[in-house]
Amino acid sequence: MKLQLAIDVLTTDEAFALVQETRKYIDIIEIGTPLIKHEGIKLVKSMRTLFPEKTLLVDLKTMDVGEYEANYCFEAGADIVTVLGVADINTIKGTIKSAKKHGKKALVDMINVPNKTALAKKVNKLGADFVGIHSGIDQQNAGQSPLSDLKEVSKNVKIPLAVAGGINLDTIDDIVKLKPEIIVVGGAITGTKDPKKAAKAIAKRIKGK
Repeated sequence: MKLQLAIDVLTTDEAFALVQETRKYIDIIEIGTPLIKHEGIKLVKSMRTLFPEKTLLVDLKTMDVGEYEANYCFEAGADIVTVLGVADINTIKGTIKSAKKHGKKALVDMINVPNKTALAKKVNKLGADFVGIHSGIDQQNAGQSPLSDLKEVSKNVKIPLAVAGGINLDTIDDIVKLKPEIIVVGGAITGTKDPKKAAKAIAKRIKGK
């Protein structure tokens, strides 16, 4: 299992500092949707240069022109790009096509998808590399958690899963038991006074050491 650090609402310089501080404990750097919208594609290029050893995910949450949007992210240095599962199937296919062309990976985000298992099976056949089980912040504020969806999809679909949505030290053990490929943590690290300490503690729970 890998720890993905989701960075959503910081500036470029703050994002760099946060990754540098937690570098030892994270596996995947996520340039979150608000951050990529605010700071732009140059951030991807800079992050790739500064942290060449890390997997770099750009959380575009693409809803249209999947191949076009994925192309410029992969060309800037991204390893993984996300597309929304609620997008048109041709948008998803385009993102997967771009990933294959660049030798990179596509993640289909299941946020707001009614039948996650059915779509996960479909995109698995299309060649998606990951399915993301994701409770968004607005959903978390309404009391939702990704755990039940993770349980359902993980027992029915053989595709690597990423899971995101309010995961912290109080909830991570139940997630770890289901053995997703990627565990995404944002605020439980970025919102603390000591991100390095928080990342270390969460990584220890994931890695079991």
